Amino acid sequence: MSNGFDRYFRLRENHTTVRTELLGGATTFMTMSYIIFVQPAILSQAGMDKGAVMAATCIASAVATLLMGLLANYPIAQAPAMGHNIFFAVIVCGTMGYSWKVALGAVFISGIIQIILSCVGFYGKLVEAVPDALKHAIAVGIGLLIALIGLEYGGVVVSSPGTYVGLGELTSRPVLLVLFGVVLIAILMTRKVPGAILLGILATALLGIPLGIVKYHGFLAAPPSLAPTFLKLDIIGAFKSGFFTVIFVLFFLDMFDCVGTLIGVSSPAGFIKDGKLPRANRAILADALGTAEGALLGTSTVSSYIESATGIAQGARTGLANVFTSLLFIAALFFSPLAEMISGEIKFKDLTLHPIIAPPLIIVGYLMMKSVTQINWDDLTEAIPAFLTIAIMPLTVSITEGIAFGFISYSILKLVSKQGKRVHWLVYLFSVLFILRYILK
Repeated sequence: MSNGFDRYFRLRENHTTVRTELLGGATTFMTMSYIIFVQPAILSQAGMDKGAVMAATCIASAVATLLMGLLANYPIAQAPAMGHNIFFAVIVCGTMGYSWKVALGAVFISGIIQIILSCVGFYGKLVEAVPDALKHAIAVGIGLLIALIGLEYGGVVVSSPGTYVGLGELTSRPVLLVLFGVVLIAILMTRKVPGAILLGILATALLGIPLGIVKYHGFLAAPPSLAPTFLKLDIIGAFKSGFFTVIFVLFFLDMFDCVGTLIGVSSPAGFIKDGKLPRANRAILADALGTAEGALLGTSTVSSYIESATGIAQGARTGLANVFTSLLFIAALFFSPLAEMISGEIKFKDLTLHPIIAPPLIIVGYLMMKSVTQINWDDLTEAIPAFLTIAIMPLTVSITEGIAFGFISYSILKLVSKQGKRVHWLVYLFSVLFILRYILK
């Protein structure tokens, strides 16, 4: 069997093993499994059945992650995207007043548009068009964003009036547990212990039980029914409702979140060769198919997850890691109590914390910072757009906004410095689209 895996996923060529891919896939699953429980909580605000959304989330994530592994051979997992789910439930279904069935129809249509564009090779050209400085900046920006999310999940940093962000209660049990996890993973990595991140997650979870932070819920639970949301999308209603703006926003956000994530996690892993990401169109196709099948099952936009960087940091280099992540998503339908133990949240004063998955996210932030050395800081037309990309992502908690500021500033500075001909026309096109998005927002 290992020979078959080696031939299909080219394990030797990528200097990896089945064991390494298993560890990477498991690590990725553990750091992103929170979505299994967060997604139902968010979409229930739109009137959707929590159990059905959980089942749809597990199945959609498993299928999309498997497609990414089989089609593109990258260890980049997929699941319903945070931010997109809030836009779906709070803005489209809440503020705008549309039904969740019509909103699912819009998600499906945006997925179909992406499928068409990926099939004609558009996305590969877009990845190639992104300047190297911005490629590296996107990786660093995503790393800082991941670290910020980890620090917030752990209660290490909290919102602070006047300064926006300040230190949390460092002597509290949840924060001490998070700091223990960070130090343990750092020590294991320093000692070059295989599976350092995964071991850190498990050790932190086990220590959290006697501290009363992690709750043991058992092993098995019956899978919830998918019936309340399966094939309940209203595609015709999406067109009738004048939904074109919503469809465009869903498509636009997914496109740049996906491209940004692909570039961000691929750059430190060495997947990008000579400024190009091999099989980029296949990767985007897997993302688009995931969005379409997710809408059919009953969940919001499915996209590539930045948490995949934890699995890559663990050593995953091929789509075989995605096979294991996919299987764990299916297992989560039956072992949801264990998944909830790892990804579960706790209430601490007025905070909602995820102390077990916080340490690996913080560590991955460090790992992704390495790309900052590849930016030419002496060339202001490269450095300033790179800086804006890096700064805006964590400060706005948005990959798309960071890319927008990077594209716009890069185009302007290259034009005024009479280097405009060196810039790919797609960069100019999307710079204009980003500007129009802000004007019409």
